[in-house]
Amino acid sequence: MNKQTLFVSLTTAVMLCACQSSKVKISGRFVGNDAKDVYLEQVLPLTQSVIDSAVLDKDGNYRFELKGVAKTPSLYNIIYNGERIPLFLAGGEKLSLNSVGSVVRNYTVEGSKESELLRQFYQAFVSGAQRLDNIASQFAKATLSEEDRQALVKEYTAEYYRIRREQLRFIIENKASLAAVYALYQRLPGDTYLFNGDSDVVYYRTVAEAIEQTYPESPYLQSLMGEIARMDARISLSSQITEAGYPDLELSDIYGKKVRLSSLAGKVVLLDFWSAELGNSNTLNAELKEVYKKYADAPVAFEVYQVAIDTSKPLWISAVQEQQLPWVSVSDLRGRASSSLGLYNVQKLPANFLIDKEGNIVGKDIYGKSLEQKLDELTR
Repeated sequence: MNKQTLFVSLTTAVMLCACQSSKVKISGRFVGNDAKDVYLEQVLPLTQSVIDSAVLDKDGNYRFELKGVAKTPSLYNIIYNGERIPLFLAGGEKLSLNSVGSVVRNYTVEGSKESELLRQFYQAFVSGAQRLDNIASQFAKATLSEEDRQALVKEYTAEYYRIRREQLRFIIENKASLAAVYALYQRLPGDTYLFNGDSDVVYYRTVAEAIEQTYPESPYLQSLMGEIARMDARISLSSQITEAGYPDLELSDIYGKKVRLSSLAGKVVLLDFWSAELGNSNTLNAELKEVYKKYADAPVAFEVYQVAIDTSKPLWISAVQEQQLPWVSVSDLRGRASSSLGLYNVQKLPANFLIDKEGNIVGKDIYGKSLEQKLDELTR
């Protein structure tokens, strides 16, 4: 994957701050490829451009020297043999970058803590994306059986969620680094969001709070704060009061499709809050499945709109699939920061609200026989 997804297109901050600046020296060696030219690219908020070039000597060595580089690290790319290697450079650093054979897969970097952290994320992410491309390419085989196709789907899905888990782990474990900022904006093929749309705000906020301590003068901090403000505004707009008088929700299902609570108007709806992460959902969901089945053919339709208060998309999806939950399953993946909890003043989990066909909330935290008695009345 030669073309990387850059987070800089999403930023609006001025790249160069009024910090003390100084020289940066970059040197190293590339072997195992025919290309002779190495380029240094500067990445600004809305553009990126080559600012210097070098020719490898007979042994594959090259060298760059930059002047006036800010003390707060900023993003550059080394381009060689059609591949980009991202670096965070700060004034005063002497950086050594070397590679043998496949550039991105094998490069090493010394002399820059942020660039070394970035390497740990970037190489793993690119390798994972390449594995996904390889699996996807096998679908084009004319001789592929349905069994083989299902096996490929399973393999692709497992690899996809493995990459996502590792990306989240890296962001959380290195939240105070600019490498985590870079990781926030990387997307797998076909993805628009990091995890789940505007619910990604929890991860942006986590990194921004940490960066405020480590790099308070970084322009990336202001970019993150601006992104968080836009996400919060969109979340606020999506949580409006319906004509019936109850707070509406619009959250994504396990396939990423937005589903509004108000889209179930005219049905009796159980708004149910739960968490796969708590590990106590199996029994309650099993009981609810029996209730759901009992009222499947009731004169007035009954539906469950179940909100997962979780942060791990793979864990949530696995729970929904393993428990074979037949109703509407949604989440914003913000965990305890979910705006849905505040809208319904949910203080503990599990919790539920029963809404009749006119849109009135007629019950709260009712389970078992009490729930069935109420449904007997409402679904006649």
